[in-house]
Amino acid sequence: MNESHPRQRAQLIAVFGILLFCLGGCVTSRVEDARENVTGLGEGEAVVIMAKSYHQGNETESDYVSCIENALGRGSKGLRVIPRQQFVDSLFPWFEPRTAPAETKGLTKLMGRPGVAQIVEDLGVRYIVWLDGDTETVAQGGSLSCAAGPGGGGCFGFAWWQKDADYEASVWDLEGYESAGTVTADFSGTSFLPALVIPIPLIARTQAAACKGLAQQLKAFIIQ
Repeated sequence: MNESHPRQRAQLIAVFGILLFCLGGCVTSRVEDARENVTGLGEGEAVVIMAKSYHQGNETESDYVSCIENALGRGSKGLRVIPRQQFVDSLFPWFEPRTAPAETKGLTKLMGRPGVAQIVEDLGVRYIVWLDGDTETVAQGGSLSCAAGPGGGGCFGFAWWQKDADYEASVWDLEGYESAGTVTADFSGTSFLPALVIPIPLIARTQAAACKGLAQQLKAFIIQ
């Protein structure tokens, strides 16, 4: 009986395990801010996170906006966050996609409309944060095949894909009707799917990392 095959198989599995450890899904990041004015939050003041359509038919992902809302409000030093739908409904129709101000110079006119300033004051909203961007697959490669036979089945091969998450948060200060600045987050993650009988996905959580990174920087930007 030839014992070399089991030994070779064990060695192959060991090498494969080391390869998996080295190729674990990874994410690179860059988070920056550009300040235009002094910021800060008083007692009871809140922020609201809004999605900004950067071209027709493509709005910042709802899940990402919700992630930022939750991340900003989480923890002992969390900010007071007004749910965006509550804000939009309270000020209907002035923050619907077709009527919302495109830039800060439209705030003065908006706040001068009957009842708008009072509603904003009642809600306690100090900052509107407009989120723009998306997460998309920018590259992919490799080959993976699966087959089944009388003796069993399995998958063999190696595949990978890269996702980029690029987001920008524009901070509007409703106290002075001006832009406070922007925070940008650029994250890139590569995921791997090696298979030696059983596929083992090594997923880079690119969007989740971009949410955490942007929220941390945004919180620091607002409260200084």
